[in-house]
Amino acid sequence: MRKSTESKFDGLKRIIGEMGNVLIAYSGGVDSTFLLKISIDCLGREKVLAVTAKSPFFPERELLEAKRIGELLGANHLIFEHNELEVEEIVSNPKDRCYYCKRELFRKLTRIAEECGIRYVIDGTTLSDVGDFRPGLRAKEELNVRSPLLEAGLKKEEIREISKSLNLPTYDKPSFACLASRFPYGRRITENGLKMVEKAEDFFLDQGLRAVRVRHYGNLARIEVEKEEMDRFLDPKFRKKVIDAMKKLGYVYITLDLEGLRSGSMNEEILRGEKDG
Repeated sequence: MRKSTESKFDGLKRIIGEMGNVLIAYSGGVDSTFLLKISIDCLGREKVLAVTAKSPFFPERELLEAKRIGELLGANHLIFEHNELEVEEIVSNPKDRCYYCKRELFRKLTRIAEECGIRYVIDGTTLSDVGDFRPGLRAKEELNVRSPLLEAGLKKEEIREISKSLNLPTYDKPSFACLASRFPYGRRITENGLKMVEKAEDFFLDQGLRAVRVRHYGNLARIEVEKEEMDRFLDPKFRKKVIDAMKKLGYVYITLDLEGLRSGSMNEEILRGEKDG
């Protein structure tokens, strides 16, 4: 481990150790799993509560994975029902949708923390997250949710590096964003659309692809996969299997994004507009 990373890691442990007890917004991803592991190591199992929202925006496969990893770490893990589709500001999908999503989530997490006598709600925001278009960060600040990884100055690649040294199974897990991020801003988010996206992505993962995003434009799907896996779509048999599966789900037009998989691709139009302006 590089000295700079080791120094940040020591800083993280000091930050968490000073908190006393914490509630972690836990998804089972790279960052929140790492945060959960270090929190348990620093504070003890009894002083840490991992909380996961079961919602239409969170795929069943991810929920099951979060449960499995939580059990592996010996964590106190609470799963609660949460339905973003009940909030019009979220369903209408404005450019700052993530703000309303995070606001609703953090409000509920804060209430749970208060009921459990826990002083701090923390999440897995990292230094790598602050450069992108992330309106959800505003909700975090408004509700006093702390981000120890960000406070320690840790970047995503450093968290993966330390996670590998700790033998965490998530060290090389592909990044994940909620299913709402598959809808272009301004297109209404529906339960049926979310199910189409989830089933489509499950199909590709079942075919052995490592990571995938199916961007949803009603009856058109824009598929993002890692560039190394694009060649699979040149195989006529695989391509037919994809077409059949996607049309069965309700897609009429099936496209492959030639730029490949990239986090936050729905934000590119916003960021481009800010740059041009």
